[in-house]
Amino acid sequence: MSEQVRFLADEDFNDWIVKGLLRREPFIDFETVPGLGLRGTPDPALLAFATEQGRVLVSHDVSTMPAHFAAFLASGQHSPGLLLIRQTLPIAQAIEALYLVWEASSPNEWLDQIEYLPF
Repeated sequence: MSEQVRFLADEDFNDWIVKGLLRREPFIDFETVPGLGLRGTPDPALLAFATEQGRVLVSHDVSTMPAHFAAFLASGQHSPGLLLIRQTLPIAQAIEALYLVWEASSPNEWLDQIEYLPF
């Protein structure tokens, strides 16, 4: 089996999406900022942490996270990727979109990429 995408949800990411996704597929490697004790971590530091951990960052922060991501890349760093999901997206659709990313792609496809889900 090829290597699977690993996720990190930022602080304000809807926990119901994480729980539903893990209920659907318990083998998905999905950490959360609160679960790791990282509440209050600024977005640039969170991007660096996700990179250190080799995790695609998942966020609802469509207003400021894209600029932080662009600045992170502009500083010469690389990222496992950023997936943005609007808070208005129904939970079931968010779960399906993340499951599709996990099931049908590999981590190298997301390197330095920002994508809004669903596609």
